[in-house]
Amino acid sequence: MTEVSIGVAAKLTGIKVPTIRYYEQVGLLSGLQRTNSNRRLYQAEDLDRLRFIKHARELGFELDAIRTLLDLQSDPARPCSTADTIARRHLADVENRIASLQALRRELRRMIANCSQGRIADCRIIEVLQDHNQCRDQKHGGARKRASIR
Repeated sequence: MTEVSIGVAAKLTGIKVPTIRYYEQVGLLSGLQRTNSNRRLYQAEDLDRLRFIKHARELGFELDAIRTLLDLQSDPARPCSTADTIARRHLADVENRIASLQALRRELRRMIANCSQGRIADCRIIEVLQDHNQCRDQKHGGARKRASIR
């Protein structure tokens, strides 16, 4: 394969054209070949880089982490401690989000179980949403957010 247009690159990688342009704009893609009319041309290495970015995004990595991981990839002799640190930090964030979502699920189940399904005036769901202090599980993040609004 030689060089392909952005449309072909999008089809080959499964990344939308505006997203590819954005990745170039934020510096995840650089040094692209251009035609005389300034159209981007993508080589095999560029497509590999796009696939790397796509997979990292699917795993939830932030763009700054991806940028660092791409820089690390360009120097295979470096120790992988930085990549390990990035992955461990991301795993901790994922585990925190999972714990928060589990707490949210528990609270929603409790609210629904306590709903009398009568009138809104007696609705436990509305009551709990109005007063976060009535939540049994504060881990779903509402108390922290409410405190920061005041």
